[in-house]
Amino acid sequence: MATTKWWQYPARLLVLVFAAAVLVGTVLLALPLATEGPASAPLLTALFTATSAVCVTGLIIVDTPVYWSTFGEVVLIGLVQLGGLGIMTLASVLALVVSRRLGLRMQLSAQAETGTLNLGDVRALVGGVIRTSLLFEAVTAVILVTRFLVGYDEPWSQALRLGLFHAVAAFNNAGFALFSDNLESFSGDPWIVLPVVVAATAGGLGFPVLLELWRRMRTPRRWSLHVKVTLITSGALAVLGTLMVTTFEWSNPATLGLMGVPEKLMNGFFHGMMPRSAGFNTVAVGEMEQATLLGTSALMFIGGGSAGTAGGIKVTTFAVLLFVLLAEVRGHPSTHVAGRRVPLDVQRQALAVALIGVAVVILSTVYLLLISSFPLEKALFEVTSAFGVVGLSTGITGDLPPTGQALLVLLMFAGRLGPITLAAALALREKTRRYELPEERPIIG
Repeated sequence: MATTKWWQYPARLLVLVFAAAVLVGTVLLALPLATEGPASAPLLTALFTATSAVCVTGLIIVDTPVYWSTFGEVVLIGLVQLGGLGIMTLASVLALVVSRRLGLRMQLSAQAETGTLNLGDVRALVGGVIRTSLLFEAVTAVILVTRFLVGYDEPWSQALRLGLFHAVAAFNNAGFALFSDNLESFSGDPWIVLPVVVAATAGGLGFPVLLELWRRMRTPRRWSLHVKVTLITSGALAVLGTLMVTTFEWSNPATLGLMGVPEKLMNGFFHGMMPRSAGFNTVAVGEMEQATLLGTSALMFIGGGSAGTAGGIKVTTFAVLLFVLLAEVRGHPSTHVAGRRVPLDVQRQALAVALIGVAVVILSTVYLLLISSFPLEKALFEVTSAFGVVGLSTGITGDLPPTGQALLVLLMFAGRLGPITLAAALALREKTRRYELPEERPIIG
């Protein structure tokens, strides 16, 4: 009997590794050493924060710089780093497994079931993820540390602490900050705001995209369909998000209204990009217009690139569904994107991931409305932020009842791993039917 290799079931490994990381993080954060006060953190607080860190979300129920000690902050950012590296590595392994299996299936039919990764592929992939992550984090950290030293007269130790923490959090799309108001105090400082945006955007694109851009930057014609779809869709959503926030909040005195035009544009851009999964904020999210909150919720649900640190259903899922819709409207029998035909099984997988995500968000929002007194827009925003592992909040997280906070823990875990494992499971379980039943069309619409 053949021995089963771990890479034959990477989706299971993904769930087990992240569950173990959350458990270890919860234990460490529950130690008295992890808090500023004499008492240790309650179990739910430790569990919530550990899950938020490992799933690179950034939602909090306590004030990070006030509640956690230096040891607690080190544990926190360590969990963020492990979570970011882990999701990029294991999700990329899943992508390799799926592409190898499906590629072999097209070539060798039934014999494709024997296709697996070899150890060299995995080693090269892990090394590439680590080098890419450390490079972006190092560059971002140098800029931030220099700014805190020169612009804010922080001592070396404090500047290094602040720069490293926020660089790691930014690239890994985790909205944790060592300031009680997140980054609101720096809303007018482009040397803080823009590096955070760039790092978060790079991490959110995904390792496969970053690797291919590095190798084929000068030959865009050779870019894969995945890279083209990710870049085009991400760019379009960035423009739409920036226009939405800037337009809706332009005259809101609680957000952009009192700023000068350059600051309005910069912060509008910042908050147009953050819903893609980063979770930092330079203005009070809870004071935003209802239209902005709804539009931001939609962006958080879509998320960022596959095999990256961003969450959501992923931009490729959204793009595939959009192209399917366009093909149907035009009356085309198949879906074509950038000179390639999208297989039917990919279309079905995208539909399944999106609809399951919609169901999870709706049911969770209904539950929060039943157990709390918060309005619909804030409950929906909180749920979508947790499911999209974004970390933005209107400020109600800490005021939710324990059952509501426990729900957000489940949503963060499911939102981080669910779309990835579901898509991989659907792809790897696909089988060829030996017969088809008679066709009959139900009435649609």
